[in-house]
Amino acid sequence: MKALFTNTYESEFAKTEIEKPTPKKGEVLVKIHASGVNPIDNKIRLGLSPYASPVLPAVLGTDLAGVIEEIGEGVTEFKVGHEVYGLAGGVLGLQGTLAEYTAVDADLLAIKPKNLSMKEAAGIPLVLLTAWEGLIDRAKVQKGDKVLVHAGAGGVGHMVVQLAKIFGADVYATVSYQKAEIVKSYGATAIDKNTPVEDYVNQYTNGKGFDIIYDTLGGQSLDDSFKAIRHYGQISSCYAFGTHTLATSSLRSASIHGVFVLRPMIGNENRKHHGDILKETTKLIEEGKLKPLIDSRTFNLDNAMEAHKAVSDGSAIGKIVVDII
Repeated sequence: MKALFTNTYESEFAKTEIEKPTPKKGEVLVKIHASGVNPIDNKIRLGLSPYASPVLPAVLGTDLAGVIEEIGEGVTEFKVGHEVYGLAGGVLGLQGTLAEYTAVDADLLAIKPKNLSMKEAAGIPLVLLTAWEGLIDRAKVQKGDKVLVHAGAGGVGHMVVQLAKIFGADVYATVSYQKAEIVKSYGATAIDKNTPVEDYVNQYTNGKGFDIIYDTLGGQSLDDSFKAIRHYGQISSCYAFGTHTLATSSLRSASIHGVFVLRPMIGNENRKHHGDILKETTKLIEEGKLKPLIDSRTFNLDNAMEAHKAVSDGSAIGKIVVDII
């Protein structure tokens, strides 16, 4: 099969012919149709995520959508021919999805929504799972909660906004002026990202603060979250990698949740939970309640490097996806 290898950090991808894998016990062989690209994929390629990076040379790529071609021992939930999607590789010892085939732990997968293309489905897993873990598993969003999402038009952000609306929350999202209509289309109130924290807290919560804040940016965005949360509120962040003073949030008795969506793959724990979340996601998508935002550009194995650059240069409108076939 054809696969893109990363031989050294920061290097160009090298298209290589390698042997097609054989599924082990609990695995399925997936013919990959599309591979989603996330900022973490590019960071891994650049050597900036040592906690997730595989030993090089390696095939990168975390998200996939494709068709099952072979079933390993012990797998009963899937059959040959099933169209599936999942967050399924590209970290530590797991082969990534920038390849024509991969052998995947079946627990990480779910049946693809019937009303989505392979490209659309491949753009969902990492961002949806990150959103779900922080908003539902940790913050336990409830009907009527006032939820603030930082960067609500981004990959994770647009999923948090939609999930919060599905659960009946009153949703607000910081966003650039150019992307305000995206969050409005999901039913959220857009807040210009340059608006002072005190101003939007006073305007939308009468100075009390938001019940739940999901930070997708880290840095100043997370510091702003400490100021904007109500007493006993919940803050989730998928980018809490900096140094922060927690005094402001501590004085508000806020709970802070770190979200590291790659943990099940890296630690081989709670993998089935990811598959279960994606099953629920398939239902929501097929019911028309949730939809991915996919960048309109076309990428393939020949220009996948451009796809990696596009997730970091600010040009993406929605998720970047590489077509494999």
